[in-house]
Amino acid sequence: MPKHLPVLPMAARRALLTLGADISAARRRRHLPLAVIAERAQTSRQTVARVERGDPRVSMGIWATVLYALGMVDPLATLASPAQDERGLAIGLEQLPKRVRLVRHSPQAPRSVRPVEIKRKGGTRPSEPRR
Repeated sequence: MPKHLPVLPMAARRALLTLGADISAARRRRHLPLAVIAERAQTSRQTVARVERGDPRVSMGIWATVLYALGMVDPLATLASPAQDERGLAIGLEQLPKRVRLVRHSPQAPRSVRPVEIKRKGGTRPSEPRR
């Protein structure tokens, strides 16, 4: 039974295909057979061939190791760097939140604003809302 490809946005799929083709061209420019790159990357020839075809099922670690075997891993470290993030720079690093949380919508009040009962010897009373 064939495995299904993960659902990827078309732009991401095109980027992987281009990256794979570029890796293949770089390997051929260096006159290196698949077997040599596979040995350097400690993987199989078939996996390197899948990388060169832009297969999204290959782990990112294998992609990085193949780039390392070709001597091309340095640009990977700056791929998502803040200096190259034009949209992010427009917002500004100072405004970045320390943590981003998913807001859950429920029929009852969120946990952060529901009063909590505190049991004391004299009875119970509502406390401050949890934060």
